[in-house]
Amino acid sequence: MRRLPQARNSRATAGLAGHPLRHESAVGHVTGQASYVDDRRGPADTLYAYPGLSSIARGNIISMDLSAVQCAPGVVDVITSNDIPGHRDIGAVFPGDPLLADGEVLFYGQVLFVVVANSQLAARRAARLAQVEYAPIDSHLDVEEALAEAYFVRPTHRQSRGDLDRAQATADKQLTGEFHSGGQEQMYLEGQAAMAVPQDDGGMLVYASTQHPSEGQKLVAEVLNLPMSKVTVDVRRMGGAFGGKETNANQWSCIAALAAHRSGRSVKLRLARADDFAATGKRHPFFSRYQVAFDNDGTIKGLDLELAGNCGMSPDLSDAIVDRAMFHADNCYFLPAADIRGHRVRTDTVSHTAFRGFGGPQGMLAMENIIEQVATATGLDPLDVRKRNFYSAEDGRDTTHYGQKIEQHIIGPLVERLENTANYRARRQEISAFNAQSPVLKRGLALTPVKFGISFTVQHLNQAGALLHVYTDGSIQLNHGGTEMGQGLYTKVAQIVASELQVDMSRITCTSTRTDKVPNTSPTAASSGSDLNGMAARDAARKIKSRLTTFAAGHFGVSESEIVFEQGEVKAGQESISFADLAQLAYLQRISLSATGFYKTPKIHYNRDMANGRPFFYYAYGAAVSEVVVDTLTGEYRLLQADICQDVGQSLNPALDIGQIEGGFIQGMGWLTSEELIWGEDGRLQTAGPASYKIPAISDTPATLNVELLPDSPNTEATIFHSKAVGEPPLMLGISVWAAIRDAIGSLADHRASPALNAPATPERVLLACADMQKFMERQT
Repeated sequence: MRRLPQARNSRATAGLAGHPLRHESAVGHVTGQASYVDDRRGPADTLYAYPGLSSIARGNIISMDLSAVQCAPGVVDVITSNDIPGHRDIGAVFPGDPLLADGEVLFYGQVLFVVVANSQLAARRAARLAQVEYAPIDSHLDVEEALAEAYFVRPTHRQSRGDLDRAQATADKQLTGEFHSGGQEQMYLEGQAAMAVPQDDGGMLVYASTQHPSEGQKLVAEVLNLPMSKVTVDVRRMGGAFGGKETNANQWSCIAALAAHRSGRSVKLRLARADDFAATGKRHPFFSRYQVAFDNDGTIKGLDLELAGNCGMSPDLSDAIVDRAMFHADNCYFLPAADIRGHRVRTDTVSHTAFRGFGGPQGMLAMENIIEQVATATGLDPLDVRKRNFYSAEDGRDTTHYGQKIEQHIIGPLVERLENTANYRARRQEISAFNAQSPVLKRGLALTPVKFGISFTVQHLNQAGALLHVYTDGSIQLNHGGTEMGQGLYTKVAQIVASELQVDMSRITCTSTRTDKVPNTSPTAASSGSDLNGMAARDAARKIKSRLTTFAAGHFGVSESEIVFEQGEVKAGQESISFADLAQLAYLQRISLSATGFYKTPKIHYNRDMANGRPFFYYAYGAAVSEVVVDTLTGEYRLLQADICQDVGQSLNPALDIGQIEGGFIQGMGWLTSEELIWGEDGRLQTAGPASYKIPAISDTPATLNVELLPDSPNTEATIFHSKAVGEPPLMLGISVWAAIRDAIGSLADHRASPALNAPATPERVLLACADMQKFMERQT
């Protein structure tokens, strides 16, 4: 694996922005000292809550006998929807998500009631004793059937441009087809958990594992019928989230708070893994239908595309997720004529929710499948088809189907660089020679690009706040609205503050994200954590620096232009003083050493009625080359090598960025290969744990994994130090693994036929696709 050399660390200013500094909690993570919600010790009288879940997909509750639950050993309280003093629906954007079922069951695994007991084990055991009688209702579990019946959670949205009819009439060729991509379980290491502690003023303190503390605060307040000012949500860290704790964490915080409110005692709630699987949302499965018009050289002339997101039983975040799938249905390719419809299809399963990429991967994968089909139909190398259709600054090929102009044309040079460094053409020839003499094992190679838009597509979420304190010993306390889930956000934002004040990272302490320190924050999502919170923290640091500069100039009798902060010292003309001593002097002269910071992303807008605008501040680009070997007799395969080049602008922390790229790539590979969610005919999730749901293991990582950060490519937009987001874009690099598997299967038919390979490409699906290619060859002879 490629690693960057360690940057120079001076004694006074170690770890400034741009240095490959390790994660601020790295030692705690590997030693077990890092504390998570369930590690937190509550008062001696702490209670434990656990939910009772439904056992049908759809129906009405005729009766719910909880007498055995109430009489079970250790049980203190049993809570139903009738016991909620405030709002019963906790839908984050639109209604549709009952905190507890209220007469109607909407999916298998819905929370019906909550047991509160003296121990976690007692609560879990008691929750299984309920006697519930249902009147079942026919359920919709198949997305195609639900689409045919227009069974939607939200209205369809449409984006279009150009003359599609003319494009279809004048193009050399046309193809139609369908494609399915499966969902994905977030599989965070730390499951859903919360602890609520009643306060003596009637308020509530909630320790939560959530990406969105402010939303949790709001919903807890509404459920308890309290003002938001009476509720504080505290998040020190999460053991992973990947979108699964953006809205889905709210229910468990609200339940813990409700139980604490009723009992007057602290309450903990932690879901077992199987129940976490059943009761929480996944990445949206998608179904697409397309008609693509193209010329013999592979140039796409027009695209008619339907994207149907399987949303589950409620809207949750599906409107924005399907929108983002539509925004990314072009990936890196110019579409002169396009008509793209996004359907929000309802099925009677758990409501699907955010997952790293937030719909972008599903739209991008649908497009990459189309590119593969075009390549087969034209007999061209898929890479040549991709390059031929890239956005460019020439001939007006620089505007998306939703009206945003591409202002930084990176993908062409980036792909050329990777094509050369990964020896794509030579390896292509080697693989063709290998496949010609290997009847069973077939190798495949693919290079796929990524263009990912950075910003929340809901405009008001693109804001952040920070709170910074400098103490009289020169130490600094930093708080901001972003949450730490293992991605290193706290480290990056601290590096930004260290750079602004020119102090050593050891002087900066990052405190828990708390709603009573920075209010009304946005979720840590959309790859915007560093962009938003880094800018807000810098704003706060600059305010304090400005005050110190003015004070130092007056104190030392020099102009403000002569005040220089450097390596832990502050120079004032010929004088020099340590940062700590200056902080002490400033305090004695009654200079404020605390400041709030704020940032809102400029330029972004989107007119939904016109389906036109600039929803993204900028784009992050990347590309990956993957090589696989497939056993055509069993459908098994292995990733042999992956080469990645990722555009991160001017990196804030190369070590953390490379870690995000490696992890995102493997997680994307898992989505497209081994991670398969299966619901039974009764609506029960069959793959409800690691025994049946297979995430990639370390053995699935290729022996050769080369990662390069695109050099000399600062962001042209005024982001923090001209960096670019790196959280979500690498996940879609995993599409190259799916495409390489498809390439290997296609070699069975000399690439004259196109394998039908839905995602995930499990060994079963690969084996069936191999059989189809062999049948095709038999028909040819």
